[in-house]
This record gives sequence, structure tokens and C-alpha cells, in this order.
Amino acid sequence: MSNPDTVKTGLTIPSHLLRLGEVALAKLDNTKIGERIARFRKDRGLTQKELADQLSVSQPVVSDYENDVIRIPADVVIQLADVLHVSADELLGLKGSDTSKGIQNRRLNRRLIAIEKLDKRDQEALLRTIDAFVSKAN
Repeated sequence: MSNPDTVKTGLTIPSHLLRLGEVALAKLDNTKIGERIARFRKDRGLTQKELADQLSVSQPVVSDYENDVIRIPADVVIQLADVLHVSADELLGLKGSDTSKGIQNRRLNRRLIAIEKLDKRDQEALLRTIDAFVSKAN
């Protein structure tokens, strides 16, 4: 009786496909998905609780996602990508993200996100005020 793990299928993988696989693996982000979730969450200026509320889960579940304690269901990966404003490929580490873009100051970033939620008239008023302060600095 043979062990199912050692049964030979007779299939071989062409060498050109193996090379393609090596190239694809070289492009993968080596960090764990939990680390990427935490980094993207912090970049957006969100707390674990705020992210949990947007995902309709509890804060400890987000903590478990970030610490790679539990697996993330596919539908949650899609939700995470949407909430964190990244692609699913970036979240899964299949495509690199440009970490140099965006606002580095978390407090400022949180305020800008809140401003985006205001109606257009209020946004314009804030922009005029900001422009006045910025023009003084120059």
C-alpha cells in the first residue's frame, strides 16, 4: 500500500514555468499579511477599534489579524483593501506599495480624512483658511 503523499503523477513542470515562478516570488513582499495590515492601518491614521468598526468585527479580531493569529477570510481581505485604500494585491504582498506617498503625520492625515467627509462648501472654506496660513509662511 502506497502513501498518498508519495504517489507520482507523472506530471512535470516545464523549466520556463519554473523560471516565471522564481520571478514572481522575487516580487513578493516578504512581510506577513498582519504586518502589512497594521502598516496600512497606521498610514490611514486608524486605530484597531476604528478599523474593527468599519469591518463589523471586534477590536481583538483586528489584533489577531495583525498578529497572524487567525486566517483572514477572502471577503474580509476585500473589505480591508477597500477600507485601507490599497489594492488586494498590495494587502496580500503580491504588489509593492509606494510607502513614500501620502501624509506621514498621522494627526494631520486623520484630519484630512475627516475633511473629505465634509460637504464641498465647507471644504472650500477650510481650503481658503489653509491657503491664508500657508501664504503667510512663504
